[in-house]
Amino acid sequence: MGANGYLIYRGENLQQYTFSLIKRIPSGFWVTLGIGIVKSIGTLIIAAIALKFLKYWLKVASTRAKNLEKNTADDESIDAFFTALYHRISGAIWLWAVILSAQFLKLPATVTEYLYIALRIYLIIAVGLLILKAVAAIVDSLDALSIRYSNPDNLLRFYDRLRHLIPFLKRCLEFVIYVCMATLVIQQVQLMANIAAFGPRIIKITGIIFISRVLFEVVYLFVEEVLFKDQNLTDIQRSRRLTLVPLFRSFLQYLVYFSAAISILYTVDIDPTPILAGAGIVGIAVGLGAQTLINDIVCGFFILFENYYLVGDYIEAGKVEEKVVEGIVEAIELRTTRIRHPNGQLQIIRNGDIGSITNYSKQYIFAVVEVGVPYDSNLTHVYKVIEEVGQQLKADYPDVLEGTQVDGVESLGKSNLLLRTLTKVKPGKHLQIQRVLRKIFTDALLREGIVIPVRAESAEG
Repeated sequence: MGANGYLIYRGENLQQYTFSLIKRIPSGFWVTLGIGIVKSIGTLIIAAIALKFLKYWLKVASTRAKNLEKNTADDESIDAFFTALYHRISGAIWLWAVILSAQFLKLPATVTEYLYIALRIYLIIAVGLLILKAVAAIVDSLDALSIRYSNPDNLLRFYDRLRHLIPFLKRCLEFVIYVCMATLVIQQVQLMANIAAFGPRIIKITGIIFISRVLFEVVYLFVEEVLFKDQNLTDIQRSRRLTLVPLFRSFLQYLVYFSAAISILYTVDIDPTPILAGAGIVGIAVGLGAQTLINDIVCGFFILFENYYLVGDYIEAGKVEEKVVEGIVEAIELRTTRIRHPNGQLQIIRNGDIGSITNYSKQYIFAVVEVGVPYDSNLTHVYKVIEEVGQQLKADYPDVLEGTQVDGVESLGKSNLLLRTLTKVKPGKHLQIQRVLRKIFTDALLREGIVIPVRAESAEG
């Protein structure tokens, strides 16, 4: 409308002007344009036919892939991969057809050049996304195969204990693929090509982190396998090894991650020597002010090397809020000890606050139960009943080392005598046996017609 308005303003005859303009166009242009349009239409038709064949053959390939190894891979992953493959290839074919059409129609070379750049970027992203799908399918297949063929006689028996690394592996692979895609795409744009140099460094850092994590888990697994391979370990030997394994795990974790951090600094062209020197000076300054921390660590070493207690021992130690900490030792770390109370709560006490220790898990312990009987009771008969109960208890419970014995009359009450009984049991089993003895004593004495007015107990070892 603007052009025609301008021509009318100049007084031109629109019809004559248009015919004159058309006549000035060379006839060869129309021939070239017609041939280009025909070629373009033919190219688009060929692309559509090729996509039909492509869809069919990809469907056949998907079916064969799912039947190749049944139950080893997720069928949904395979379907998703081939569906994504079809979409990516179809997009590339249509874009290539557009580039050919631009050439057939003799469009400016700049247009074709930008279309080629767009095609390369599209192919980079398409192939990267396909690789992501393929990696997910391959990892799932290998995971299922490893579980299927694992047995106690081959190395795959360790796979179940390392399987938790699979999600971490997937995340690392996905991140590396995305970085590769971004690097290749940036290289296609001249204005940002220099940024692509950071891609390989990021990939190296990711590899260092992944290898560090895998190395830590594999070495820790190897140590556990070596320490607990012998099935004939005594309880003390097993407790000692259970005590050392967490300490070794902490030390190994710090060592591996420290080495990884140094490697990352070298990867980004940073000399770690000045940093380590500065860290050493800071460490000395902090150490001088952190005497409590040093005290805890030193006490932890003495606890371990002088064998005060081990993991699995039942102990009483230190005080938290004026209360004695007691329970089963779950872990001994450099700074703290974790103790599980019989009521279930986890108590964490600093090694420097352990103080005096009462260990109920050394060699044996007495389950002490005090039984009250009337003054007119036949003590000889009562002693006999208690000792018979103790012999039966020893036969029924492997934790009992010797039958129950009556230690004697503990005290004289207003209306009853208090008898003290001792039962020698395995370390840490006194509380359980005390509960059993209370019930058995009550039932046995009541069957004999002996009334139990008072009942009290304690434990010592």
